Parts: sequence; structure tokens; C-alpha cells
Amino acid sequence: MKRVSLLGSTGSVGTQTLDVISRYPDRFQVEALTAGQNWELLIEQANRFRPKQVSVASKELADKIKVHLPSGTVVLHGEQGLIETAANNDADIVVTAIVGSQGLKPTLAAIEAGKHIGLANKETLVSGGHLVSAAAKRNNVKLLPVDSEHSAIFQCLNGESLSSLRKIVLTASGGSFRDRTREELKDVTVKEALAHPNWSMGAKITIDSATMVNKGLEVIEAHWLFELPYDRIDVVIHPESIIHSFVEFDDRSMIAQMGLPDMRVPIQYALTYPERLVSPVHSLDLTELGKLHFRKMDFDRFPCLRMAFDCGKVGGTMTAVFNAANEVAVSRFVAGDIGFLDIEDVIESAIGRHEAAAVPTLEQIEEADGWARRVAAQYGK
Repeated sequence: MKRVSLLGSTGSVGTQTLDVISRYPDRFQVEALTAGQNWELLIEQANRFRPKQVSVASKELADKIKVHLPSGTVVLHGEQGLIETAANNDADIVVTAIVGSQGLKPTLAAIEAGKHIGLANKETLVSGGHLVSAAAKRNNVKLLPVDSEHSAIFQCLNGESLSSLRKIVLTASGGSFRDRTREELKDVTVKEALAHPNWSMGAKITIDSATMVNKGLEVIEAHWLFELPYDRIDVVIHPESIIHSFVEFDDRSMIAQMGLPDMRVPIQYALTYPERLVSPVHSLDLTELGKLHFRKMDFDRFPCLRMAFDCGKVGGTMTAVFNAANEVAVSRFVAGDIGFLDIEDVIESAIGRHEAAAVPTLEQIEEADGWARRVAAQYGK
């Protein structure tokens, strides 16, 4: 029986994780669930999976849900609640499915407690990759990627010698606006940005896919997960999202991981690694598909991806600033405060003004994160 703590249980990855767990009740036990504001769904989940701990965003919400939870379930809240549910229980693996840089502290706490990490929160490595990587090595903890692209790379490298790896290639769907010119992006709406052609994901990551920020975050995450320099990480547009990523070795052999676009596959693999269990996902029929398409990445069309590579090469707190500025910019776009293309300008403004600390402490990362949020919130005002 594998015991699971799930941070972000009411989001897209969180609900799909529980769907996977529900199919194997003899293999998984839910130790803890956390949510932000979606307390109604959290109550449903808690009564179904009966965790020992739950956590919500505020004390007010914690007080509100107490009477609706199973007897014996401890109710926590806030940042400390996230840390407690990540580290202070009997979980074997912590799935970090919360959105944004708030995932860094609980992930570090879980690692220090010796728990393996199912990493769906890419911002954790983007903001504090050097801290997380060092802590994982020190505590002999596995970082098991949940993102489809990183799971693909992870699977392609199973049993292979990293010394003969030439490069990795992350595939990108291109997002909601992959076939539009920059001129056609000036007046796009939030509703249009949220209409992803291939994947069913949360609002923030869907908009990040449209700007290609999401792929930029994945590039930085891949740098830390696979210990590769940025000049050995490529990105290509693959509209069908069938090849989730691939690797090339020194002998020019390539290995790719393929399948229909369904997040339950990489989620399940992270939970069951190194085993593979039967999945509810349909099999891929290549004869029915017929063709796969690929396009070179256009960094002029997608400047946010170029900025991500540049920030990654600078390193230090620059990647935390990139991420934090984007989080604020996306929130302002969703609120109707700025246009879609303004997201790029908000990010560029913040990273252009930042002087990066090379090997930052957690406190310096938090300072840079807060500074970037203030700069991004004031942009254009």
C-alpha cells in the first residue's frame, strides 16, 4: 500500500490524480488533501478518500469545513497547513499539484522528511531548482516528473547511460493560438485563450501554453531534473501532442514516448514507478492517426520562450522573477486589466530591471518573487 499526500487536490491534476488512485484502492491510501478556495469539492473528496489531514487557504475556510469532514480528519490552513500536509504524516509520496511558486516550501519540507515527490508543480524547480535538487540528493529522494513532457524524457532515459545523451527535445502543442500571427493576437479574449486544442488543464497553465511560458518553465525544469545545460534542450511544435517528448543519443539514435494526450498516464506512472499498471486511457492507433507534424520553434512569434531560455542561462533569482511576473501578468489578463500580448511586456519589464543573485537562499528567492510581483502589478499604471 502506497500512501499519498496530494497538494492541490481540487485542480485539474489533483482531480485526475484521485481518479487514478480510485481505480486501485488496494494499492493507494490518501494521507492528506489540500485545496485553496474550492472547499465544497474538498469536502466531497475528503469524505470519499478519508484522509488524515486536509488543508485550505484560510482559517475561516478551515472553521467552515470542519463539521463536514470525517471524524478524526485534522483540518489545517495557510502556508503552514501546506507544509504540515507535505511533511508531517505517513505519506510515501507527495504529489505537488498546486499552481505557482507556493509549492516550493512544502516540497522542500517533504524532501527533508524523506518523502518522494510526484512533481506536477514546475514552478518549484523554476524558482528554487538548486535548493530542491541538492535536498533530494542529500535525502535520497526521487523527483518523479508528472508533467507529460518530463515524464516522457524520464521514460526515454530509463536504463540508458546519461553520458551518451546528446540532447532532449520537448514537444509543444503551440497552445490555443498556434496558427495565429502576432497581429491576430492583439484583441484575443480570455475565453479564446482558454480553449486549448489538445489538453484539459487548469486556466493558468492553459494561458501559459498560449504564450509559451509553460514550455519555458518546462525547459528550466528539465535543466534541473536531467542536469543538462540549456544548449542541450530543444523545443519543437508538435500540434497533435502524440509524441510527448524525445531524446537523441550520441550515435544519433532517437527514442520517443508516445500516447494519446491524457494526464492520467504520467500521473499514474509517477505513482506506480517503476511498475506499470493498466490505464483507463485508450490505446493509440497510428494507422488511424496517419500523420504527425512538427515545426521549428519561432522565438520571434513566441518571445516568452526566448525569455525563459535567457533567464535560465542567467540562473539564480532570475528564473523566480520570470515566473512571478508571469503569474501576476496572467492574473491581470484574466481580470481584464491587460491584453494578451501585454503578458510578454510585463515579464520583460521585470526581468529587465532585476539584478540576479547567483546562488540564492530561500529568503532571497522569496524576496525576488515578492519584488517581481510588485513590479508586475504596477506595470502600465
